[in-house]
Amino acid sequence: MSLALPTRARSSAALVLAGVLWGTGGLAGSLLARRAGLHPIAVADYRLLVGGAVAVVLLKRRGLPRTPEAAKRVLAVGGLFALFQASYFAAVALSSVSVATMTTIGAAPVMVTLASVRKLRRWTLVSVTGTLAGLVLLQWSPGEAFSFGGLGFALLAAAGFATLTLVTAKPVEGLDPLSTTAFGCLTGGLLLLPVAGWSGMAIPLHADVLAIVCYLGAIPTALAYAAYLRGLADAHPVLGSLSAVLEPLTAAVLSAALLGERLGVTAWCGAAVLVAALVVGYWRPEPR
Repeated sequence: MSLALPTRARSSAALVLAGVLWGTGGLAGSLLARRAGLHPIAVADYRLLVGGAVAVVLLKRRGLPRTPEAAKRVLAVGGLFALFQASYFAAVALSSVSVATMTTIGAAPVMVTLASVRKLRRWTLVSVTGTLAGLVLLQWSPGEAFSFGGLGFALLAAAGFATLTLVTAKPVEGLDPLSTTAFGCLTGGLLLLPVAGWSGMAIPLHADVLAIVCYLGAIPTALAYAAYLRGLADAHPVLGSLSAVLEPLTAAVLSAALLGERLGVTAWCGAAVLVAALVVGYWRPEPR
């Protein structure tokens, strides 16, 4: 019992860290697209390729996956990374950042819950419902034009993230979280490369642009996904997917603090509901 609490605390801290770091990725990606004139798919590809390269450097020559099971896991993770990133940015292009993010991050915990929980516990239902309500309040846009295409791609992105969460929750011998992140990101980046290359990937070799590329790959990608996969090793997938809602929450707070975007009363209420829903999720997690 004395060992279980620290393990659970470490996994929870890793999931929180991942969610917060993902929130900085949206801001970094937006800055990169604006300063380098890149298509969103190209931004996503830079994120995966650079993130994978950074993670490979951190592996300290541990080498490629050596077992068939590890190779299959890397291919699956790479394909899901590519699907998630491409679908999400397609949803953004067809609707808006707020609607695409709200739909993707809000639908993922529901999908994970339905796929992994045989009997829905009361506290899990409270946490998931609170998460959805908080996201709606945080990013509520009454005048937003509705797009069936944007909705479809956002749900496809949510399905990709949910599947990634469920697949990586089961460890594979020979693959730790950092190895999975490294080779999965590189595989996903290579899969996206034909489309990203067609859209144009040339960037100006300016110090600020290169710094943003390095940050986007290293912090909200390599570090964040390694922390997420580490947290999933000792946490229920539902809790893992719920931690992802810290991404839009962090992004909203950073936008208000750094870009001068004002959050209304409704948005702050949504942020409070989100935090409360997460507290319930961490306090009353589903048993593994």
